[in-house]
Amino acid sequence: CKLAPGEQKKIVDGKCPDDTLLDLQEAYDNHQEQQTIGDFMKFCRKYIDGENGQLVDQKFLPRIVEGEVRVFMIGDKPVELIHKKPAKGGISATLSSGAKYVKYAPDDAKFALLMSKFKADLPKLMDALDLKGQPLPLVWTADFILGPKNADGRDTFFVGEFNCSCVGITKQLERADDVAKAAIAICT
Repeated sequence: CKLAPGEQKKIVDGKCPDDTLLDLQEAYDNHQEQQTIGDFMKFCRKYIDGENGQLVDQKFLPRIVEGEVRVFMIGDKPVELIHKKPAKGGISATLSSGAKYVKYAPDDAKFALLMSKFKADLPKLMDALDLKGQPLPLVWTADFILGPKNADGRDTFFVGEFNCSCVGITKQLERADDVAKAAIAICT
């Protein structure tokens, strides 16, 4: 989501009127469209209204075009990394949008910086989510998007999503024994 070309002139005191035109790109299937801010906010209303209404205002990270890295977890153990690279010109990392998935071992040198930071933060995760004392989910994922390079030229990473309800385990049936062993360990 960004202002359409020429629309910056409508900004007054940091505010855009409802008729300001936006360029939008759908993160699921990569389709592009234009809407006014007023129409876009009407569209978003369905996500905000109601008892459980919510809308996540997440900064757009331009390096999403390089893909996102999914860390597939069983409890506190990373078992696989999946680099999900969008189709050319897209931002969606779903298979249905044409993204390509490449699997890596959790200790692959290509992702050493990401994994060292993630492993350092992992013991603090449940507290940060206000779930102190709760165990990590049995099967879950953490998706990371590349942020801007730091002053040393090294990558930075932003969590785009934690997921423990729909992790696509059917694509990793070879992990079934690992999941079963972890479940048994939790229950005994």
